[in-house]
Amino acid sequence: MSEFLKYLALNTRIDDRIPPMAELSQQLGVSIAILREQLEVARALGLVEVKPKTGIRRLPYTFKPAVKQSLSYAVQTNQVYFSLYADLRKHIEEAYWFEAVVLLTRPDHELLRSYIRRAVDKLNGDPVQIPHVEHREFHMAIYHRLNNPFVLGILETYWELYEAVGLDVFTDYSYLQNVWMYHEKMVDAICAGDYAAGSHALSDHMKLLQERSRTITNQKFE
Repeated sequence: MSEFLKYLALNTRIDDRIPPMAELSQQLGVSIAILREQLEVARALGLVEVKPKTGIRRLPYTFKPAVKQSLSYAVQTNQVYFSLYADLRKHIEEAYWFEAVVLLTRPDHELLRSYIRRAVDKLNGDPVQIPHVEHREFHMAIYHRLNNPFVLGILETYWELYEAVGLDVFTDYSYLQNVWMYHEKMVDAICAGDYAAGSHALSDHMKLLQERSRTITNQKFE
Protein backbone atom coordinates (compact mmCIF):
# COMPACT_ATOMS: atom_id res chain seq x y z
CA MET A 1 0.00 0.00 0.00
CA SER A 2 0.99 3.60 -0.49
CA GLU A 3 1.89 5.75 2.51
CA PHE A 4 -1.43 7.56 2.25
CA LEU A 5 -3.52 4.37 2.16
CA LYS A 6 -1.63 3.00 5.16
CA TYR A 7 -2.25 6.25 7.03
CA LEU A 8 -5.93 6.17 6.06
CA ALA A 9 -6.40 2.57 7.21
CA LEU A 10 -4.47 2.77 10.47
CA ASN A 11 -4.93 6.31 11.76
CA THR A 12 -8.42 7.47 10.82
CA ARG A 13 -12.06 6.58 11.36
CA ILE A 14 -15.09 6.97 9.10
CA ASP A 15 -15.93 10.64 8.49
CA ASP A 16 -12.65 11.80 10.02
CA ARG A 17 -11.17 14.89 8.38
CA ILE A 18 -7.67 14.35 7.05
CA PRO A 19 -4.95 16.98 7.76
CA PRO A 20 -4.01 19.41 4.95
CA MET A 21 -1.64 18.12 2.30
CA ALA A 22 1.36 20.14 3.52
CA GLU A 23 0.97 18.83 7.08
CA LEU A 24 0.36 15.26 5.92
CA SER A 25 3.36 15.42 3.58
CA GLN A 26 5.67 16.16 6.50
CA GLN A 27 4.01 13.59 8.71
CA LEU A 28 4.34 10.78 6.16
CA GLY A 29 7.72 11.83 4.79
CA VAL A 30 6.64 12.01 1.13
CA SER A 31 6.48 14.94 -1.25
CA ILE A 32 3.21 16.76 -1.88
CA ALA A 33 3.34 15.69 -5.53
CA ILE A 34 3.54 12.01 -4.61
CA LEU A 35 0.90 12.49 -1.93
CA ARG A 36 -1.49 14.00 -4.48
CA GLU A 37 -1.03 10.97 -6.73
CA GLN A 38 -1.77 8.66 -3.81
CA LEU A 39 -4.82 10.73 -2.89
CA GLU A 40 -6.18 10.37 -6.44
CA VAL A 41 -5.87 6.60 -6.17
CA ALA A 42 -7.79 6.69 -2.89
CA ARG A 43 -10.50 8.82 -4.53
CA ALA A 44 -10.79 6.43 -7.46
CA LEU A 45 -11.21 3.57 -4.98
CA GLY A 46 -13.99 5.48 -3.21
CA LEU A 47 -12.06 5.61 0.06
CA VAL A 48 -12.02 9.39 0.49
CA GLU A 49 -14.07 12.43 -0.48
CA VAL A 50 -12.45 15.75 -1.32
CA LYS A 51 -14.48 18.96 -1.14
CA PRO A 52 -13.32 22.60 -1.27
CA LYS A 53 -14.69 23.68 2.13
CA THR A 54 -14.58 20.45 4.11
CA GLY A 55 -11.26 19.12 2.83
CA ILE A 56 -10.43 15.42 2.73
CA ARG A 57 -12.73 13.01 4.54
CA ARG A 58 -12.54 9.25 4.93
CA LEU A 59 -15.58 7.35 3.60
CA PRO A 60 -17.06 3.98 4.59
CA TYR A 61 -15.43 1.10 2.74
CA THR A 62 -17.14 -0.10 -0.44
CA PHE A 63 -15.87 -2.59 -2.98
CA LYS A 64 -17.81 -1.26 -5.96
CA PRO A 65 -15.51 1.59 -7.14
CA ALA A 66 -12.51 -0.70 -7.56
CA VAL A 67 -14.54 -3.36 -9.36
CA LYS A 68 -16.33 -0.81 -11.54
CA GLN A 69 -13.06 0.82 -12.66
CA SER A 70 -11.57 -2.53 -13.62
CA LEU A 71 -14.69 -3.92 -15.32
CA SER A 72 -15.34 -0.69 -17.22
CA TYR A 73 -11.85 -0.89 -18.67
CA ALA A 74 -12.24 -4.57 -19.52
CA VAL A 75 -15.58 -4.04 -21.30
CA GLN A 76 -14.10 -1.19 -23.34
CA THR A 77 -11.40 -3.53 -24.61
CA ASN A 78 -13.76 -6.45 -25.26
CA GLN A 79 -17.45 -6.69 -24.41
CA VAL A 80 -17.14 -10.45 -24.00
CA TYR A 81 -15.75 -9.63 -20.56
CA PHE A 82 -19.21 -8.52 -19.50
CA SER A 83 -20.61 -11.96 -20.32
CA LEU A 84 -17.90 -13.50 -18.14
CA TYR A 85 -18.71 -11.05 -15.34
CA ALA A 86 -22.43 -11.78 -15.73
CA ASP A 87 -21.63 -15.45 -15.20
CA LEU A 88 -19.76 -14.55 -12.00
CA ARG A 89 -22.74 -12.49 -10.86
CA LYS A 90 -25.06 -15.46 -11.57
CA HIS A 91 -23.00 -17.77 -9.37
CA ILE A 92 -22.76 -15.14 -6.62
CA GLU A 93 -26.54 -14.68 -6.45
CA GLU A 94 -27.17 -18.43 -6.48
CA ALA A 95 -24.50 -19.09 -3.84
CA TYR A 96 -25.78 -16.43 -1.45
CA TRP A 97 -29.51 -16.97 -2.08
CA PHE A 98 -30.31 -18.93 1.06
CA GLU A 99 -28.16 -16.75 3.29
CA ALA A 100 -29.81 -13.61 1.89
CA VAL A 101 -33.49 -14.55 1.86
CA VAL A 102 -33.64 -15.70 5.49
CA LEU A 103 -32.62 -12.18 6.52
CA LEU A 104 -35.53 -10.52 4.70
CA THR A 105 -38.36 -9.05 6.74
CA ARG A 106 -42.06 -8.68 5.97
CA PRO A 107 -41.56 -5.08 4.82
CA ASP A 108 -38.86 -6.43 2.48
CA HIS A 109 -41.36 -8.94 1.10
CA GLU A 110 -43.83 -6.14 0.44
CA LEU A 111 -41.12 -4.08 -1.23
CA LEU A 112 -40.33 -6.96 -3.59
CA ARG A 113 -44.01 -7.30 -4.46
CA SER A 114 -44.21 -3.55 -5.13
CA TYR A 115 -41.41 -3.85 -7.71
CA ILE A 116 -43.38 -6.59 -9.45
CA ARG A 117 -46.55 -4.48 -9.50
CA ARG A 118 -44.66 -1.48 -10.92
CA ALA A 119 -42.98 -3.63 -13.55
CA VAL A 120 -46.27 -5.21 -14.65
CA ASP A 121 -47.87 -1.77 -14.88
CA LYS A 122 -45.06 -0.62 -17.16
CA LEU A 123 -45.33 -3.72 -19.35
CA ASN A 124 -49.10 -3.33 -19.63
CA GLY A 125 -48.93 0.41 -20.27
CA ASP A 126 -49.41 2.24 -23.52
CA PRO A 127 -46.72 2.67 -24.60
CA VAL A 128 -44.90 -0.28 -23.06
CA GLN A 129 -42.00 0.74 -20.81
CA ILE A 130 -38.97 -1.34 -19.88
CA PRO A 131 -38.93 -1.92 -16.10
CA HIS A 132 -35.14 -1.67 -15.90
CA VAL A 133 -35.02 0.27 -12.62
CA GLU A 134 -37.44 -2.19 -11.06
CA HIS A 135 -35.32 -5.10 -12.29
CA ARG A 136 -32.19 -3.70 -10.69
CA GLU A 137 -33.88 -2.73 -7.43
CA PHE A 138 -35.66 -6.09 -7.22
CA HIS A 139 -32.46 -8.10 -7.31
CA MET A 140 -30.52 -5.77 -5.02
CA ALA A 141 -33.39 -5.80 -2.49
CA ILE A 142 -33.04 -9.57 -2.11
CA TYR A 143 -29.38 -9.27 -1.11
CA HIS A 144 -29.28 -5.88 0.58
CA ARG A 145 -29.24 -7.26 4.14
CA LEU A 146 -26.07 -9.26 3.60
CA ASN A 147 -23.26 -7.83 5.68
CA ASN A 148 -20.71 -8.44 2.94
CA PRO A 149 -19.38 -5.43 0.98
CA PHE A 150 -17.64 -7.69 -1.52
CA VAL A 151 -20.81 -9.52 -2.56
CA LEU A 152 -22.77 -6.27 -2.74
CA GLY A 153 -19.97 -4.55 -4.66
CA ILE A 154 -19.96 -7.29 -7.29
CA LEU A 155 -23.74 -7.19 -7.68
CA GLU A 156 -23.97 -3.39 -7.75
CA THR A 157 -21.26 -3.19 -10.41
CA TYR A 158 -23.15 -5.64 -12.61
CA TRP A 159 -26.12 -3.29 -12.74
CA GLU A 160 -23.90 -0.23 -13.22
CA LEU A 161 -22.54 -1.78 -16.42
CA TYR A 162 -25.82 -3.40 -17.48
CA GLU A 163 -26.89 -0.33 -19.43
CA ALA A 164 -23.46 0.24 -20.95
CA VAL A 165 -23.62 -3.04 -22.85
CA GLY A 166 -27.19 -2.51 -24.04
CA LEU A 167 -29.07 -4.99 -21.86
CA ASP A 168 -31.62 -2.36 -20.84
CA VAL A 169 -32.90 -2.02 -24.41
CA PHE A 170 -36.27 -3.36 -25.45
CA THR A 171 -36.37 -7.00 -26.41
CA ASP A 172 -39.35 -9.17 -27.34
CA TYR A 173 -42.35 -8.75 -25.10
CA SER A 174 -42.58 -12.44 -24.22
CA TYR A 175 -39.04 -12.30 -22.81
CA LEU A 176 -39.95 -9.47 -20.45
CA GLN A 177 -43.09 -11.28 -19.34
CA ASN A 178 -41.08 -14.41 -18.58
CA VAL A 179 -38.55 -12.41 -16.56
CA TRP A 180 -41.21 -11.02 -14.28
CA MET A 181 -43.02 -14.35 -14.07
CA TYR A 182 -39.86 -15.81 -12.55
CA HIS A 183 -39.56 -12.82 -10.24
CA GLU A 184 -43.08 -13.44 -8.98
CA LYS A 185 -42.28 -17.12 -8.39
CA MET A 186 -39.22 -16.10 -6.40
CA VAL A 187 -41.20 -13.72 -4.18
CA ASP A 188 -44.05 -16.22 -3.67
CA ALA A 189 -41.49 -18.78 -2.53
CA ILE A 190 -39.73 -16.31 -0.23
CA CYS A 191 -42.98 -15.26 1.41
CA ALA A 192 -44.00 -18.91 1.87
CA GLY A 193 -40.63 -19.79 3.36
CA ASP A 194 -39.99 -22.26 0.53
CA TYR A 195 -36.49 -21.02 -0.18
CA ALA A 196 -35.56 -24.06 -2.28
CA ALA A 197 -38.40 -23.35 -4.72
CA GLY A 198 -37.24 -19.73 -4.88
CA SER A 199 -33.71 -20.88 -5.63
CA HIS A 200 -34.97 -23.00 -8.54
CA ALA A 201 -36.91 -20.02 -9.92
CA LEU A 202 -33.77 -17.87 -9.63
CA SER A 203 -31.71 -20.44 -11.54
CA ASP A 204 -34.29 -20.62 -14.33
CA HIS A 205 -34.41 -16.83 -14.46
CA MET A 206 -30.62 -16.64 -14.70
CA LYS A 207 -30.56 -19.05 -17.64
CA LEU A 208 -32.97 -16.72 -19.44
CA LEU A 209 -30.78 -13.67 -18.77
CA GLN A 210 -27.58 -15.50 -19.65
CA GLU A 211 -28.93 -16.53 -23.05
CA ARG A 212 -30.05 -12.99 -23.82
CA SER A 213 -26.70 -11.52 -22.74
CA ARG A 214 -24.88 -13.97 -24.99
CA THR A 215 -27.14 -13.14 -27.95
CA ILE A 216 -26.65 -9.36 -27.60
CA THR A 217 -22.88 -9.73 -27.22
CA ASN A 218 -22.67 -11.90 -30.33
CA GLN A 219 -24.75 -9.41 -32.32
CA LYS A 220 -22.29 -6.63 -31.45
CA PHE A 221 -19.47 -8.60 -33.06
CA GLU A 222 -21.32 -9.71 -36.21
